[in-house]
Amino acid sequence: MSMVPEGFTRLFRSSPFLDLLGPIYNQRTDKGLVIGLWAEEKHCNARGLVHGGVLSSLADVALGYNSAFAEEPPTPIVTSSLTIDYAGIAKRGDWITLETDVQKVGKSLAFANCYVVVESVRIARASAVFSVVTQ
Repeated sequence: MSMVPEGFTRLFRSSPFLDLLGPIYNQRTDKGLVIGLWAEEKHCNARGLVHGGVLSSLADVALGYNSAFAEEPPTPIVTSSLTIDYAGIAKRGDWITLETDVQKVGKSLAFANCYVVVESVRIARASAVFSVVTQ
């Protein structure tokens, strides 16, 4: 594992699950929050590749955080649907980033897409629909 790239810091908000999965990093850009993770042995399957479930979990975080924090105050949301397509692989030692595009945050639903990237190569794409939580 190498140094965390410049501009990335520990994820600003976590949970017991994310603590188990991580450490996860983030970088704020003009396009939103970029999520980063160094692939460790604990993230890999028996073939030594990062498990698809890890990438799916990271996509859910990237999509959800970017959608929730797209406006002030943040919009309370929960995942209704998450779709991911795998087009490549990540392996132990890879720096994985997720770049998100929030399409819309409405009164009842939010929509977003993201790409999972390793060394400038898109290895997966994901999209999600979130339900806005109303009290």
